[in-house]
Amino acid sequence: MKLKAGIGYDIHRLVAGRKLVLGGVAVPFTKGLLGHSDGDVVIHAVIDAMLGAMGERDIGRLFPDTDPKYKGIRSVELLKAVMARLAKKKYRVVNIDTVIVAQSPQLSPYINNMKRALTPILKVGKENVGIKAKTNEGLGPVGRGKAIAAWAIVLLKK
Repeated sequence: MKLKAGIGYDIHRLVAGRKLVLGGVAVPFTKGLLGHSDGDVVIHAVIDAMLGAMGERDIGRLFPDTDPKYKGIRSVELLKAVMARLAKKKYRVVNIDTVIVAQSPQLSPYINNMKRALTPILKVGKENVGIKAKTNEGLGPVGRGKAIAAWAIVLLKK
């Protein structure tokens, strides 16, 4: 048995005219995350953690924002592609843990929905997916409500 851990991070600006998607779930809010895809920082951080655990490069190298086929793509589709890559290398997810850093909106009502959206893709039980939401105590661009960030750690088993 071979265990590998990886860490991921992502941050996107909040802008008007975009839907806010976090952990594969649409969250009602007046702004959304700017990105070539849907800007889902939770999934992007998870993908980077997985790629890191496999010793690969980051999400931007695998799904470049210069490639028009990824324009507007749902990040869950990118996660499915990474899961297929993971399976091809004979890895499986043991667990993930994420922290979403957002001054607003209040995210706790959406955490269970995020877990429900991610567990079938990750092929793990809800108890193997940790998602927490924190504020940035008014500090930096996240604290001023200009961005949302996410951290993720993943444990893979070969």
